[in-house]
Amino acid sequence: MVNMGMTSRPEGEQSQAKVAWQGEVLKLFMRNQLLVAPVMPILATLMAMTALGWVPFWTATAWLMAALGCCGVQLYLCKAYFKRERDLSEQNDWIGILAASELFQGMVWVLTLFIFWPNSTSLQNAFLIAAIISVSVVRLLIVSNFMPVLIAGTGVMTIGVAVRCAAGGDTIYLALAGLIITLEVFYLFVARQLQETTRDMVTYRAQKDELITALKAERDRAEEERRKAEEANKAKSTFLANMSHELRTPLNAILGFSEVLERELFGPLANRTYKDYAGDINTSGRYLLGLINDILDLSRIEAGRVELREEPINLVQVMENARHLLGLKAAEKDTLIEIESDAALPKILCDERSINQIAINLLTNAIKFTPSKGRVKLSASRQQDGSVCIRVTDSGPGIPAEEIDRVMSAFSRGSLATKKAIDGVGLGLPIVKGLMELHDGTLQIISTLGRGTEVACVFPASRVLSGPRNSIMASPLVATDSQRKLISMTA
Repeated sequence: MVNMGMTSRPEGEQSQAKVAWQGEVLKLFMRNQLLVAPVMPILATLMAMTALGWVPFWTATAWLMAALGCCGVQLYLCKAYFKRERDLSEQNDWIGILAASELFQGMVWVLTLFIFWPNSTSLQNAFLIAAIISVSVVRLLIVSNFMPVLIAGTGVMTIGVAVRCAAGGDTIYLALAGLIITLEVFYLFVARQLQETTRDMVTYRAQKDELITALKAERDRAEEERRKAEEANKAKSTFLANMSHELRTPLNAILGFSEVLERELFGPLANRTYKDYAGDINTSGRYLLGLINDILDLSRIEAGRVELREEPINLVQVMENARHLLGLKAAEKDTLIEIESDAALPKILCDERSINQIAINLLTNAIKFTPSKGRVKLSASRQQDGSVCIRVTDSGPGIPAEEIDRVMSAFSRGSLATKKAIDGVGLGLPIVKGLMELHDGTLQIISTLGRGTEVACVFPASRVLSGPRNSIMASPLVATDSQRKLISMTA
């Protein structure tokens, strides 16, 4: 699969990939060389000491110096390579240098077959051949993943053993030469497989490193984008809060003067059309003022500027107030509003203005989406876990499941509201959600198409005033916020 992937790349990328993995294999070979540095000098010393049994001292010593010199050159080259970062263009030069050093080392070991052989017995000859094969195996293990250097070293040793055996003329030596050549071919085949495995490993590691780098870059970019989004959201909230205040001042003047004209407080208008226009201005202005108030409330919630004045609240009274306030609007659509609650529903500790706003927003939405002659129910009940839940249920068309999360986002509206051009800008539910979160509560929407919608606001048990705590919190002696908070935390 890797080969197919590499051949599918452009020629330039293939050459770059080849240079890259060859550089990694080159480093791996030199690290292995440094790791087993004492092995070759030890083998050379053992060979020279054994050969002293049948060759002159100076001959064995001269050969040992040559072998140790080759080992020293290789170690020097390996250490010199790591002294500085090498450019990719230097790789071919270093491959050639290391292959040459391996070739000289192989020639030095093959030299023993010609300078130690003439005065040796058949048993000593067998020792020489076995020693060369052992050295060849050692070099195979060290250079197994680097073919150019492996061929230079083990190749010359194999050829030297084969030539020496063939020169002996005996059948056993000829068979041994064939065996040596066969083993070398097998060595090279195994080395080829090891090199491909190493190449794949290095390639996968490079791809992994590239992927990790790309993921880190994407993570940093996402973090930067998140930071910018938070700053933009904060700036938006600040802008909306400031602009809402700026808009409400002239708008109050418009509402006041339009109401003066509509009621003809300073005398009748000559043309009655002006009175109708003044009424339209007042109605539109009040709608705009409500919208600005919603934007201001939402921006304050998002900016964390809402301070709760917590006090015991009777939820039944809150629901009654909301029904009374929106009774005229419900009557216009002939919509029935029902209230249902537990017999002994405890009070909850919360901000009165926020709870009233929650009830009004939810009831407004329910009336708005309930068809004529429909039914809306407000209910409050105690849950098994001790929490208290307010539910607003309508008999409207419902919300598609995929749109529930969207309708709780600011300035987002469901497809039904858009299709039927129902008034509103999509701020009611986001405000309710924000106020519930300030009270450590949750907002849940359960809806089925064609069967209506149920919106549930759940206040945690920690805000429910039951038992002695309810009596103490409801006492007129508890007048300050600090007293209420202290009792709330300790009760």
